[in-house]
Amino acid sequence: MTRETDFELSISPPRISSLFDDIEHKILSPLSCLREFDNHWLLEFDLPLVSKKNIKVNFDGNTINVEARLNEEYSEEKLGKIRKFEHFKKSITLPGKINTNKTTAKFQKGRLEIKIPKKTVGRSIKIE
Repeated sequence: MTRETDFELSISPPRISSLFDDIEHKILSPLSCLREFDNHWLLEFDLPLVSKKNIKVNFDGNTINVEARLNEEYSEEKLGKIRKFEHFKKSITLPGKINTNKTTAKFQKGRLEIKIPKKTVGRSIKIE
């Protein structure tokens, strides 16, 4: 039986220079959701206007990096300025050890789901 548990995910606000870098490099941050279960995490990203072949997922320790190239340039206007974006990019650090060898991903209708098994620590012993 799996049981969903709650935990606090701390995301620090982006630095002002980071925001300008994202605009300059035409990068959007996708919406995401992280849920923890007894033996795995489920990480979901909204990636509209993206094809499966244009998504890259990489691990760096307990950090997951997701990058995706948009099928077409996306533009938005704020304060009289038009900003154009070509990529999604986001990094999320998980609060525990992960098993990258058994991680699976599924992309369907603009939503990327990544199931990340928790790494078990310790070993069992035989009782005589």
